[in-house]
Amino acid sequence: MGQPMQATGSRGTTSIFGFPLHLRPGFFLFMALIVLINGNEFGVWLAGAVAVVTLVHELGHALVARAAGAKAEISLDFLAGYASYVPSRPISRPTRAAIAFAGPAIHIAFSTAVLLAMGANPLDTSTINDSPARFAVFWAGPVIGLFNLLPILPLDGGNIVETGLNWFLPESSKRVMLYASIAITVGGTAWLMLDQDRRSLIIFAGVILLMQLQMLYANQDVDDMAWMSASDQLRKGDAAAARRTLEKAVASPAPMVPPPDEMDLNHLAALIANLGPRLPVGNPNNEYLLAERLLAIGQYERAAFYAADT
Repeated sequence: MGQPMQATGSRGTTSIFGFPLHLRPGFFLFMALIVLINGNEFGVWLAGAVAVVTLVHELGHALVARAAGAKAEISLDFLAGYASYVPSRPISRPTRAAIAFAGPAIHIAFSTAVLLAMGANPLDTSTINDSPARFAVFWAGPVIGLFNLLPILPLDGGNIVETGLNWFLPESSKRVMLYASIAITVGGTAWLMLDQDRRSLIIFAGVILLMQLQMLYANQDVDDMAWMSASDQLRKGDAAAARRTLEKAVASPAPMVPPPDEMDLNHLAALIANLGPRLPVGNPNNEYLLAERLLAIGQYERAAFYAADT
C-alpha cells in the first residue's frame, strides 16, 4: 500500500494508496452546494460524508481493478466520482462485473460500520433521525450505495447488468442497456411526479436522465470508419495516410468504434506498428480502445506503458 494523499506534482492531482487521484474543481463546488442547500450543521456533515464515502467507493473499484492486473486511477468531480482502469491483460466479464460491484459494496459496508460505531442501527431509523451526523452518514452511505446498484446506466448496477448482457449481445449490449436505462428512468420520473411524498427526488432522476442522454449522444457521434479507412490506406501502400487517419481518430473528441471482429490480428498488428514507437494520444476513451487493441495482439507490456504514459 502506498502513502495516502501524497502530491504527485501535477496540479489537482494527488495519490492515495498508489492510485492517481484527480480532484476536480467541480467536486469542491458540489460539496459547497450541499452545505448551501442543506443548511449549516446537517449540510456540513452531509458534505463530509459524501466526500469520504465517494472516495471509499472509488477505492473499492480501483483496488479490485488492481488485483485483476489493471492500472487504475480515481477522479472526483461534480456529482460523481470515477475509477478508470486500463488492463495489462484481458479481463473476463465476471471480473469486470466484480470491479463494478466492488464500489457500492465497500461503500455500503464502510458506511454501515461507521453508523454502528456512532451507535446507530442502519435498520432502525429512530436511532438515525435524531442526529444530523448519523442522518447524514445514513443518506450518504447505505442509501446512496444501494441507489448505485439500480440496474440502469451509468450506475454501477447498470454496468453489472450490461456486462452480463454482453454474453448474449456482444456487439450491442451497451446500446440496448442504454435505451432500457432511459426507458426505466423516464418511467421512474413519471412515477415520482405523481407521488407527492417523493416528488423532491425528481431532481436525482433528472440528473441520471441527463447523463444517459449525454451517453446516447456520445454513442451516436462516433468515428466508425477510422480503422477500416486506415486499413484500406495501408493495403493500398499509403502508410502515411493510414497513420494520420488513426492519429486523428485517437485525438478526436468523438469516440472510436473498435475494429471489426473479422479483422485479421496480423493486419491489426501492422496497423498499430505503422503508428511508430510513439502511439497517439488525445481522447482518453480512444486511448483506452487503442490499449485494448494492444492487448488483443498480445503486446501486454506496451499496453501497460501506454496506459501509464497517458
